[in-house]
This record gives sequence, C-alpha cells and structure tokens, in this order.
Amino acid sequence: MISLLKTMSSIRQKRLLPWLSLVMLTVACVGVGIPSSGVAGQQGHVWKDAPADMKPLLPSDYHPLPSLKDLVKRLKPAVVNVYTTQIIKPGVFGRGNSMDPRMQRFMGRKDPFSFFFNQMPQREMKRASLGSGFIISPDGYVLTNHHVVDKATEIKVRLADDSTFDAKVVGSDSKTDVALLKIDAKQKLPFTYLGDSDGLEVGDWVIAIGNPFGLGHTVTAGIISAKDRQIGHGPYDDFLQTDAAINPGNSGGPLFDSAGRVIGINTAIVAQGSGIGFAVPINLAKDLLPQLRVSGKVTRGWLGVGIQDLSKELADKFGVKAKSGVLVAQVFSDGPADKAGFKSGDIILALNGQSLTSSRQLTSKIATISPGTRVNINILRDGKRLTLKAKLGEREQGEALAVGNSSGQAESASQQALGLKVAPLTPERARRMGIDEDIRGLVVIDVDPAGPTAGMVQPNDVILEVNRKRIRNLAEFNRAVGPDKKSTSVLMRLQRGGAQIYLVIKK
Repeated sequence: MISLLKTMSSIRQKRLLPWLSLVMLTVACVGVGIPSSGVAGQQGHVWKDAPADMKPLLPSDYHPLPSLKDLVKRLKPAVVNVYTTQIIKPGVFGRGNSMDPRMQRFMGRKDPFSFFFNQMPQREMKRASLGSGFIISPDGYVLTNHHVVDKATEIKVRLADDSTFDAKVVGSDSKTDVALLKIDAKQKLPFTYLGDSDGLEVGDWVIAIGNPFGLGHTVTAGIISAKDRQIGHGPYDDFLQTDAAINPGNSGGPLFDSAGRVIGINTAIVAQGSGIGFAVPINLAKDLLPQLRVSGKVTRGWLGVGIQDLSKELADKFGVKAKSGVLVAQVFSDGPADKAGFKSGDIILALNGQSLTSSRQLTSKIATISPGTRVNINILRDGKRLTLKAKLGEREQGEALAVGNSSGQAESASQQALGLKVAPLTPERARRMGIDEDIRGLVVIDVDPAGPTAGMVQPNDVILEVNRKRIRNLAEFNRAVGPDKKSTSVLMRLQRGGAQIYLVIKK
C-alpha cells in the first residue's frame, strides 16, 4: 500500500493523472472478469505478472443470466413491417381554412402564411407511412392497428426474410384501433400464438418487436407497468401499459409474454414521457376477429340502459359495497333491458358469470358481444339477487350508453335545505324542453349557488325519484325529502336531457 501511495504521489507530481485513470479502468475490467485475448485472457486476467492472490469478482465458469435470444429468433419470422401509401387530395395542405384553431387564436383570425400557400398548385400527393404487424395464421392473416392502414391506397407487408407482399384490409375497427389484413403467399407462413391478456399481472416480463422509425425488426423488453388504462382514445379504452420501448413505427406490432405468446398490440405512446407505452389487450382483439374476418366491420351489442359507477355515497344508499357492481340509472323504453325486466335502481353484478366493478367495464364487455346474442345478467334488486336474460340489440354508429359520473358529488356543503326551486313538469313545459311529454316529475327552475345541490343539480333537470320514491308532484317531493334527522343525505334520480342519473345530495 505504501509503495502504491508513493507511486501515485510521483504521478501527481508529473501531472499524469489521466494515465492513472486509464490504468485504474483497466484494472476494474480485470476485476469483473472481462477476458482479453491470448494466454493471459484464459488465465482470467490481463497481467502476466499479476499477484497470485489477484482474483476476478466472478469465477471463470460463471454462467450469465438467461438470454432472450432463442425466444426472439423463434418469434421474429412472424413479425412483419407494414408500409402504406395514402393519396392526399388537393386542398388538404391548404392553410387558409385548415389551420389549427389554437394557432388561429395565437396569431389572430387571419393566417399570415395563407397568401403564399394559396398560390401553390393544387394537385394530388402521395404520403408514405410505416407500422408493424404480426401473422396470426399460416394462410397469411395479419393483425395490426387501424390507424396504421386507415385511408391507405396501397399496403405492403415485408417479412423478416425481406420478402414483400401486397396486403388488403379484410376488416377494421376504429374504436378499438384493430385491423385485420390478408397477404397471399405461395407457402405456409410462420405465425404467432395468441395468449391470454386477462391473466397478466403487473410486473410480468414482456417483449416488443416492431419497425420503429423504419429500422426493421427491433426488439425491446420490459414489464407490464399497469393494466386497464384509459388514455382518452374512446369508450372502449382498456390498454396495457408497458415500459418496453415503443416508438413511432411500432404501432400494430406484437407485445409478447415470456412464453412467446402475443398478449397485446402496441398502439400508443406518451410523447412527453419515457418508458410509457400502451397496447390493446389481445383478448379484446380476439373477441373482434370473427366479425372482422366475416363482415369486415364490428357490430356491437346494446343492452339499452343508462348506467353509472357505484361511488361510496351511492353504495351506502343502496346498501352495498362501493365498486361491487354497476348501477342502472335508466332503462330505455322497448330496449333489450326493458324487455328483460330491468328497472332503474337495479345493480348489475355480473355478465355471463363475469363480475363487474365499473360502468366502463360493462360497456366494453357488452360491445364485444354480437347483436342478437342472449346474455345472462346477475342483478341485485332491493337486496335480492336475480338473474335476468336479455337478447342484445345493435348499437348504432355513434350511439353511446348514457353513463352518469358520480365522482366528487358528495363533497358539496351540507345545509338543511336542498337549495332548489322546482315546479311540476307539465306536458307543455316538457315539449318546450324537448323531452318526452309522458314523463312526470318536478322540473328544476333554479339552483341556489350556495346550497348543497350547487354544481350537481342543474336548471331544467327533472326530479323523478327521491330516496327511491317516485315523485309526481310537490307533495310527494316534500314527503320524500322530509325532516329526517337521522339521514344526512338524499338520493335523487334525475332526467337530464336524454339520460337519467342518480345523485347523492348532502343536506
């Protein structure tokens, strides 16, 4: 040690510290067992005259951690690169009317660049884009994202061996961002196995293979970071979140589990984040595949109820646990639920034996079932469990189930009065409001901004029930609200526009 200190002191005096750093780095490499060429490398260190007691941190027969290389070699042939071409019609790039509204607010109403761009010749242009996909059958069916092939006039699929095929869209669904392609090859193609995304747990290892930035087959690995993510894509958001690197061009590519089964379709990223990617669960895609293959589109089932989540306040009023089901706030006349015997106030516990905890979950599950299918639905009505059978209708394009949002409703000020001005709903008033003339209840004329209903009840809301009692006139309303000193809140069912919702009002 004294000799080493003297040597270091001498080096410092000669200002050769950088060289010492290089020597120390070399010694560090020896310490972790990095081999070198020649006899010295076989001995486990680089210095022929190394001290006898100098040993690497790892023995020469150390076995490294298992590699993913064998699994990746088997999976890559079934992963494809997708290249598309889209024809841009004249006027699409015109700036005068198509400028981003946020830019218009920033610059004023007139686009200062419109003069220059409006003078440009208007002609069709081709725009190329890229994505990924994976083969799911030996006869050439390929799964990818809807947005990868949307409005494409030409689609080409390139395999890992660089063979390229023309592809056609067999079916596509924008709401779930899933598309099914078909390529025609002379031979049977390698294909992937579809796994079970419902069985995934947060922390499970996953592998993503795709075509980021057109670089071709690129492999990244990570874990499942979260499940059941909603990212504002649509009413059927149910994404898997992963930290396996996903970049532009990965869209449509597979997310594999550690057994090599596809458990997701890589779809989206957070541009401002790092290690935050989202994939469509493969079970959702599997539910849609039969329709995409046969009809080219997805027709969704419709139950015909307005539903909302069971908040803690609502659950207390109905005598159940929060998130133990889905509350039926409205039953649409002559709809499947109405014909099956549903009533407002029913709590849907399970669909075909699968338990439910949120309105979005019920909406998604019903939507994956074909119209005309009969389903078994377990409900709780006034403390009694019942099973109702309903034949699903077809959910028309753009139609949505009326989902009430009860979050944050119990945080209003608690006062004795409800702070409402109400009046009987006459047929004439109903016509002016544009609602069914047969509806009976009390219409809200005004809401006290300092009252407990402020921010919850709105003018023109129609009060249908109070504390599960039907309200048709002021007398029934007064009796239902009543001076009950034991109760600190009131349960209301309201008609708001075309939807009905439940609210819990603190007194």
